[in-house]
Amino acid sequence: MGTLMLLLLVALTQAETNTGNCKDMLQGYLTGQLSSTLGAYQVEALRREFKSFTDVIEKSMKEFKENMTSKVKTHTGNSSVVYTRWGKKTCPSNADLVYSGYTGGSHYSHKGAAVEPLCLPRNPEWGMYTGGYDGLKNYVYGAEYKTKTFTGYIQTIHDHDVPCAVCLVRQRTVVQMFPARKTCFKGWTLEYHGYLMAGHYTHEAGTTYTCIDSHPDTLHGGSTSKDGKVFYLVEALCGSLKCPPYVEGRELVCAVCSKE
Repeated sequence: MGTLMLLLLVALTQAETNTGNCKDMLQGYLTGQLSSTLGAYQVEALRREFKSFTDVIEKSMKEFKENMTSKVKTHTGNSSVVYTRWGKKTCPSNADLVYSGYTGGSHYSHKGAAVEPLCLPRNPEWGMYTGGYDGLKNYVYGAEYKTKTFTGYIQTIHDHDVPCAVCLVRQRTVVQMFPARKTCFKGWTLEYHGYLMAGHYTHEAGTTYTCIDSHPDTLHGGSTSKDGKVFYLVEALCGSLKCPPYVEGRELVCAVCSKE
């Protein structure tokens, strides 16, 4: 009897993928082992009962699988991700604009600088505050492009202030910036591509590598050098960095990609 129960448990746990094999095995067991003690009628009745039982299990497992598949599809379809498009006032056509703002961050000369850039909204709200400068705080500045050593359009925006846009893209579960790529890997969707930028390597403040759009916008009236947070192009240096495939002195591109 213990052997029969064990085989029955196997049939239940593998009903989705191997129901037919389990039924054949158990029906064979019933026929071979019980036929010596039960009459043919009793064996046939037991087989019918067992088949009815396993059919119910098989149907339940199928319904469960269909229900779970439907829920997974619903969850994926309703998912969305948010990312910042640095250097632009708008989002790509496949994304919704959450807000358009000003890129800000810590001053390049501050040792206690915050590393990450911020996309500051154009309509700030305030809580409690004390007016005036008191020195016992951290600070947020606007941001500027530092691109005079480059070429083309990007060279012309040197010292201009940097906009940003926060974008929402639907039916995606993840968004990732890929350095040294202007296209996405297989299975990913391009949100935007651009040039990798960061603070100058001699500056006190630490920074993060940021993907600035390949055709960046500027903020109106912000072409005077006031520094603050600054963005320089990033180029490859050979040594521990493998060359090839990388090339000494070439500016690195970047791509921001999303995936379902």
